[in-house]
Amino acid sequence: MEPINSGIYLLIGAALFSIGLAVVVLKRHAIMVLMGIELMLNAVNLNLIAFSQYDPDRLQGQMFSLFVMIVAAAEAAIALAIILQVYRHFRTVQLDEVNELRK
Repeated sequence: MEPINSGIYLLIGAALFSIGLAVVVLKRHAIMVLMGIELMLNAVNLNLIAFSQYDPDRLQGQMFSLFVMIVAAAEAAIALAIILQVYRHFRTVQLDEVNELRK
């Protein structure tokens, strides 16, 4: 079986990153913005693994990608807790409506 060209992985990674960036910029719902950030992190992971095939020690890029996934999971848990507290205080998760941090 012939290996897939890494250009395909890079193209998919660029598309995922672009979609995630568009979601972050265009959407005003806090959970959608969080999903866009997670999509961008997964695109970076895909690029890390695509470039790790050119490294003689391929495990290094894959381990770094695993570390990024662990950090992204922790970031998502903390962000969801913050969004939940913002909803309890302001009764909305629309980022345009949450414009004051002190009351």
